[in-house]
Amino acid sequence: MAKESGPNEPAESLKPELVRTRDRMARDLQGLRYELDIPRRLKTSFQKQTAVWIAAAVVLGAVVMMAPGGKRKIYVDAKGRETGKAKLLETGLLLGALRIAATLLRPAITDFIKNKVASSLGSSGRRDPW
Repeated sequence: MAKESGPNEPAESLKPELVRTRDRMARDLQGLRYELDIPRRLKTSFQKQTAVWIAAAVVLGAVVMMAPGGKRKIYVDAKGRETGKAKLLETGLLLGALRIAATLLRPAITDFIKNKVASSLGSSGRRDPW
């Protein structure tokens, strides 16, 4: 523990003790950082015990593969395959409509982007590149 300084003890005699304490604290902090450097510890462990790490990975993979996935309930429509075809047709129609809309809106979108870029370049004092 730190000893108490009396009223007669000069400040000069406390300086060496402060320096020692500061050095000890710095050394302890450096040791703590070294101990808490988890990525370094994992890397070193893997380099020294590669076979153990690979075996653990294989065992873990086997356990995950053998674990029951649970029973899945599959609901079938009374119509059978008709719902799949209807959804496929609906998706195809939606994608076709999106493609037509994108083709029609492309000039408007490019003009909008061109104006935004031109206005941002114009505010910085540069000429309009288009």
